[in-house]
Amino acid sequence: MQNTAADRARFIRNNLPAAGLFAGHDWRISPTPFHLGAELVKDLEKLGRIFLQFNKAVNRLYRLSIDGKQPPWVAAWLDQGKPDELIALQRSATLKNEWPRVIRPDLLLTDGGLSITELDSVPGGIGLTAWLNQTYSQLGSEVIGGADGMLRGFASIFGAAPHVHIVVSEESATYRPEMDWVARQLDGSRFKTQDASFKQPADGDAVYRFFELFDAPNVPAASTFFEYAREKRIRLTPPPKPIFEEKMLFALLWNRNLHSFWRQELGESFFNRLLELVPYSWLVDPTPLPPQGAIPELNLTDWNQLKGLSQKERELILKVSGFSPKAWGARGVYLGNDLSHAEWSEAVDTALTSFPTSPYILQRYEKPSLVNFQWFDFEQNQLVPMPGRVRLCPYYFVSGEGDAARTELGGVLATICPADKKIIHGMPEAVFAPGAV
Repeated sequence: MQNTAADRARFIRNNLPAAGLFAGHDWRISPTPFHLGAELVKDLEKLGRIFLQFNKAVNRLYRLSIDGKQPPWVAAWLDQGKPDELIALQRSATLKNEWPRVIRPDLLLTDGGLSITELDSVPGGIGLTAWLNQTYSQLGSEVIGGADGMLRGFASIFGAAPHVHIVVSEESATYRPEMDWVARQLDGSRFKTQDASFKQPADGDAVYRFFELFDAPNVPAASTFFEYAREKRIRLTPPPKPIFEEKMLFALLWNRNLHSFWRQELGESFFNRLLELVPYSWLVDPTPLPPQGAIPELNLTDWNQLKGLSQKERELILKVSGFSPKAWGARGVYLGNDLSHAEWSEAVDTALTSFPTSPYILQRYEKPSLVNFQWFDFEQNQLVPMPGRVRLCPYYFVSGEGDAARTELGGVLATICPADKKIIHGMPEAVFAPGAV
């Protein structure tokens, strides 16, 4: 029996895989999971369906924009900076109803409720969350998704494919150990982790693309995988469609020109729920406005005026929308009220000049609430209280086709960072814990 905090913490540490889970990264261990109220858990379970419907609507919006049945600037924005080959794949008839099979939102716990900063279709943390759920379940914790929910969910997205190749690029190598662990847990003969040199899946196999599309040139066989997927020779997820790797989707959600489309595709209740979750977002497009024009909510007539906002007015986040090595891992993110005037002005200039190739979005900053948590200091052999701020990452796995597609919540990863950290992400000072009821 693991009765004391020290016993539980040591049990968790001793159960870490010998090869680790994140290459070169450590985190703090808590002897307890992160507990969520029953109502919040119910809410998280419902959100998977909303996010799937949103992805389907995004897919439809893009195609209607290409066909001239929705504003052409939608497809133009989403295609900006993408190579012709990817645009052609994204428009391919055989891939038109393909969406990501893993959906992971980044949700902040704020005083006003949940706030979503990103919807990730190539997320890290699948193996980490699966291991946390399995390990804390052995200690009697009622983790969300159960001991094997993450593993079952991940396996479900590949259908009956005889072999599943998890292709991890060098850029994503940090996450290779966790995917190695997942493959071993599921079935080492069916699931295999492959590096970027892997070239030849067999017809009928599945490939899990653990690299973002900006990184495809560094994976020699990427074009082969994409062509096989287009020809329906393999099952590839996430599909080679860069629209799903763009943060500007939230700016499109808020754009008033598209509200009637979103209402029709999502339904009133799903649309309103997303507006509650998503902070107001803008695409930073330097196209000049007419003299009487203004940027909604900000009442600016030119994006350069963003530089003149006071520090208090700069409760805003600038970040690369996608298709860039700066678009993941908290890179390329600028918090306005945390920067000097000169630093903020430089960030705005970067966003404006990057528009033709790497558009940026601007988003209202929703400050996470303060929570009390704890971690175990093995050197001092004691439990250390830690006021912190929390990001919740639920993992939804999509199985089934077309209208029969359904999401399953496999687990929830809680990242608790010290209260003085403004942007919450994986760091040595953070505690990783599974979400539990």
